[in-house]
Amino acid sequence: MGLAYVLLNTEIGKGSEVEKSLQEFKEIIEVYGTYGVYDYIIKVEMQDMNDLKDIIMNKIRNIENVRSSLTLIATES
Repeated sequence: MGLAYVLLNTEIGKGSEVEKSLQEFKEIIEVYGTYGVYDYIIKVEMQDMNDLKDIIMNKIRNIENVRSSLTLIATES
């Protein structure tokens, strides 16, 4: 089991629509709106790297009005 954080930018004025879509995915544990460079930070739980690739490429990036993303893979301490 792994953990990643995704920093997400949306089209202006479309954040609430994107947030609603994000909450439909079971792999997404938490979604927070932010101020600054990114619009949202998303906490994602994954089984392995292939699972993460599927979540990012086929789910999150396919949501209408998602402009860009940056994925940070958490490491164990």
